[in-house]
Amino acid sequence: MEIPAPAKHPNQLAKNLIIILASIFAAVLLAKTGVVGIILTQTKEIEILASFLGGFFFTSVFTVAPATVVLAQVAQENSPFIVALFGGLGAVAGDLILFRFLKSHLTDQLVSLFSHPKSERLLKLFHLNIFHWLMVFVGALVIASPLPDELGLMLMGLGELKTRFLIPLSFVLNALGILVIGLVARQLV
Repeated sequence: MEIPAPAKHPNQLAKNLIIILASIFAAVLLAKTGVVGIILTQTKEIEILASFLGGFFFTSVFTVAPATVVLAQVAQENSPFIVALFGGLGAVAGDLILFRFLKSHLTDQLVSLFSHPKSERLLKLFHLNIFHWLMVFVGALVIASPLPDELGLMLMGLGELKTRFLIPLSFVLNALGILVIGLVARQLV
């Protein structure tokens, strides 16, 4: 078995961490100022756009709370199935952006960290087929749960899930989650 070479740019991991920290800071700032909630509530009258944007923001731990509130409000006034359909499409768009970043940057960096001789056994674990399927399965469970999609997408990236499989999986899992939110919200009215 061939051990992957360490990253060509040793500072790439530091750069990625800075980008992640900056995006977390920006997301927290957006969430604390309520900008996401304002944007989503302003589009509430436009069911399809509000559902799509709500679904898009439904994928991140930092914006899931206002997105859930808006999706529930839109579902109370409209068909929860339409909200789930377009919210699921928005969630796929959000998940694809996160998945591309996590899969192309962070996964390679994590694997290169384990390329040292002390961790050869652990590195071999990453190449077993059962490991890949297990990561995809656990990642799907995380996406279907209230936990942040970022964690599930990272696990799926470690499992080397292809984008063509992520799209329908993300859509079904997120649309079902949004549908449950919509149906519960309609019962509370």
